[in-house]
Amino acid sequence: MLRNPGEIYRLLSRRDLAVLRIIERFMKQYEYVPLDIIVSKSKIPDKEVSLSLSKLNRLKLVKRLRGDYIGYLLTYLGYDCLALDDLVRRNVIYALGPKLGVGKEADLFRAISPTNEKIVVKFHRIGRISFRHTRKYRPYVEDRPHISWLLQSTISAEREFKALLECEKAEVNVPKVLGRSRHVVVMRQIDGVLLYKYRNPVNPEAILIGILDSVRKAFLKVGIVHGDLSEFNAIVEFDSEKPIIIDWPQ
Repeated sequence: MLRNPGEIYRLLSRRDLAVLRIIERFMKQYEYVPLDIIVSKSKIPDKEVSLSLSKLNRLKLVKRLRGDYIGYLLTYLGYDCLALDDLVRRNVIYALGPKLGVGKEADLFRAISPTNEKIVVKFHRIGRISFRHTRKYRPYVEDRPHISWLLQSTISAEREFKALLECEKAEVNVPKVLGRSRHVVVMRQIDGVLLYKYRNPVNPEAILIGILDSVRKAFLKVGIVHGDLSEFNAIVEFDSEKPIIIDWPQ
């Protein structure tokens, strides 16, 4: 079964993507967007809409409701494809490669840019941890009880994107951010390894000082506290041993 969002994205037509965008647009008003709304707003013939919806449901990009009415909502995979389409059309991503890693609240994939640069694509996945934990530790959703996981993930990605831009301006050692769409953040790939895997450093004291200096600059110049700093959130560059702090903010 295809699970790589890039593989699934390549199977979609412009019509399929147009239907996904209509569902996305009206999910702000409906838990499941009614079929008649999808048909009327898409301005696509009924039969063609039905063909796309069957295909999208089969690929698990949407979830179908059969009850008092027929309706559809986006899954994370459907949201992934919309974000990828936007990033491809904006020339941020050329091709999505294999999975690089899986975290509590994100999936990371290797990718290449249109200029053949190695990049990393981060899909935020809020909701893997418990519902209560998410609201307890993310104050931007605690007073919005009906906020969806997709919107929470978009807010999380937006916060990370802005934090990386601000930290870069303040000369904090962070990944170079290249773009964002919805819940997806694109960054330049770091030629290094996570700190906990780094063995036999040439200058361990310099690595520690680099980490502490980045944390200090982020707080004093940007007003950001990482909140979850550990050996799992720092990458050491192979050539320079410069530590790069990832996963901002928590």
